Amino acid sequence: MAEPTAAPTDPPGLPVAAVEEHVRRELPDLLQGPLAAELTSGGRSNLTYTLTDGRTRWVLRRPPLGHVLATAHDMGREHRLLAALAPTAVPVPAPLLLAGPDVIGAPFYVMDFADGAVLRTTDQLAALGDPTARAAAEDLVDVLVRLHAVVPDEVGLGDLGRPAGYLDRQLRTWQRQLAASHSRDLPDLDALAQRLGSAVPTTQRDTVVHGDYRLDNVVVDPTGGSVVAVLDWEMATLGDPLTDLASMVVWWSGVAGLDIPVAAAPGDVPGYPDADQLVAWYAAGTGLDLGDLSWYLGFAFFKIAAIFEGIHYRSQQGLTVGEDFDRMGAVVPELVERGHAALGGG
Repeated sequence: MAEPTAAPTDPPGLPVAAVEEHVRRELPDLLQGPLAAELTSGGRSNLTYTLTDGRTRWVLRRPPLGHVLATAHDMGREHRLLAALAPTAVPVPAPLLLAGPDVIGAPFYVMDFADGAVLRTTDQLAALGDPTARAAAEDLVDVLVRLHAVVPDEVGLGDLGRPAGYLDRQLRTWQRQLAASHSRDLPDLDALAQRLGSAVPTTQRDTVVHGDYRLDNVVVDPTGGSVVAVLDWEMATLGDPLTDLASMVVWWSGVAGLDIPVAAAPGDVPGYPDADQLVAWYAAGTGLDLGDLSWYLGFAFFKIAAIFEGIHYRSQQGLTVGEDFDRMGAVVPELVERGHAALGGG
């Protein structure tokens, strides 16, 4: 179905009148006034909007405009995960509504607004101050430990994914998505995939994995440092929990110094512990053997490079919403280099 033409005052990709009509029909007591929406900054894949009726705020998520890779932007999957995890010790926004593509031309869901701070810039990170910064780091790890302790069958997520062969399948998936977004030859990226594929470790435990776990994908209480909510579940599945640990570590310090419009590295900001401390906390909380962590770090760099290459592809086609997307492709070679370094040499 073609996406409806938005009114001039609508944010990109969201005809607000259609959303309001649907919300009033499905949740007649929710809105206390006319609905307004704005595109939220941050988020490099699915589009996120803040909705308000002038009194209360909510969040709406929909897939990106244009080129969409299969299974990468499943709104129903995100909604299901939030509904399953909301009663657990993992803090998530409560989902309110799931809609198919007939309303705005793409599926979307609406969830509660998590009130707090999303720490993306160096100034935002520094404003937290020690000891709150350390508390935020510690709770970030603790929430990840709690997520990986959730028993999928007990929360209705036993069929969320196929954990057997997860790491091999992840490599193949990101290679396919690179092929689907191909606009230039990157032999070093291909070589990184080959190195990873030749030394896949044995998974110790199968858990719910977030798929993109990092500090700027959570909402933090700026007064105490606790994690209020974990966001952006679009890549969650059942698999190897050490992929989440590596994601957190790479975004904590591994992307430092790169000229990209993404979150700053907390590990470079005074008051925040270094990545080794996060790893130690996680090891103590889970009891997992981290002897193969270098492989998982190499894979994390490979995955980020693949995501950025997909953004580069969409940016070239004029299908990204937001600023600075044209810069993402320029750092892919550096990410690949860091991936090789994590594995040991090049």
